Amino acid sequence: MSPAQAVRTRVLARRELPADTTQLARFLIGKILVRVLADGVVSGRIVETEAYPIGDEAGHAYRGITRRNQTLFLDRGYAYVYLAYGISWMLNVSSEVAGVGAGVLIRAIEPIDGIAIMQRNRGIGRVRDLARGPGRLAAALAIDRHLNGTDLCKTGPLWIGSDSHAVDEIGQGKRIGITRAADLALRFYARGNGFVSGARALNV
Repeated sequence: MSPAQAVRTRVLARRELPADTTQLARFLIGKILVRVLADGVVSGRIVETEAYPIGDEAGHAYRGITRRNQTLFLDRGYAYVYLAYGISWMLNVSSEVAGVGAGVLIRAIEPIDGIAIMQRNRGIGRVRDLARGPGRLAAALAIDRHLNGTDLCKTGPLWIGSDSHAVDEIGQGKRIGITRAADLALRFYARGNGFVSGARALNV
């Protein structure tokens, strides 16, 4: 992260996060995701999220707490990282009060700092595709199970901040790539932003 960006970006306090999954998914649009690596700082603006609220059969917390999903039952603002289909890591944010399981999937960011690092991590050069989709995002930021349980509300290897940027318009639509509760409009995105994932028709 550049010195100027670091000055402008402050870590979000837990009290600022809505204690409601759907509200949090919307709130996170426009916030800054920061990853601190040995070779530098990588950051990007969150431009797409999906909510998996209480009682959502598509959510990992639906059947109750397990060893795998226990991070989802922490207070809001912790990283829940899991491996999807044995291929891609996914970054989620716990989203309710302690003891209640729910989460927000971070689907895409618009790269800000550390673009060269993201390109090395992904093995591609096209900036638009570095973190457009949750699996790509995790790969670009070197996010894996070691970050599961990380407190995103304090500076460390992974955190979420704000630079007071306001997104002009937030779109809302169906979630992508799921079969259960697939018709619920629980995906939020920065309307008109080219770094949002999915087909253009889904992001009008």
